[in-house]
Amino acid sequence: MMTRGNNYVENTTKVKYSYRNYLATTNAAVARLAPRRGRPRKFIAPSRPVTLTLPEHVIDALTAVDADLSRAIVRLAQPVLAARPHPPAELVTFGKYSVIAVQPSKTLEKRTGVDLLHLPDGRALISFDRSMTIPGLELLIDDALEDRTLPKSDRAIFETVAEILKSSRRSENVVLLQRHVIVLETRRAAAPPRRNSK
Repeated sequence: MMTRGNNYVENTTKVKYSYRNYLATTNAAVARLAPRRGRPRKFIAPSRPVTLTLPEHVIDALTAVDADLSRAIVRLAQPVLAARPHPPAELVTFGKYSVIAVQPSKTLEKRTGVDLLHLPDGRALISFDRSMTIPGLELLIDDALEDRTLPKSDRAIFETVAEILKSSRRSENVVLLQRHVIVLETRRAAAPPRRNSK
């Protein structure tokens, strides 16, 4: 799922989650994707100005990461944010584009046929080939949710993804786009042929 730009920002995370909490947070996150008047937002998460006094060499180091100091600080804070617990699924925004990041789930891959592309922070992005469509994915998720034997942890992922897709589909300001990604798969080197012992 997407919307355009060039700032990498995470949605805020909370330590405790409940179905009501993260579904409400999901709806709010989709609603915040709507365009607004005035200066474009740097971050989709709630933000406020902060005045900092930094040594010159630290400023130089930060600008080497990003010319915008605030974006540089956000990028460097990602490992710290990654250590915090993430919800079953959430929107991750890069400028005007957003993607769905989920907790890795073999059940999600098996029940829907998607491939999960793992991220360094432990989450994963949803990818699928041309034979799959977004409406088709929604139907498969709905079918899985009707299965009472679906594990609780997987159910939370399925429900959150379903809510994100539904909220986005109903929004007047968000368009669901299907895109392909480039994936490089590392293959194991072939074992060298054995030499016949004489």
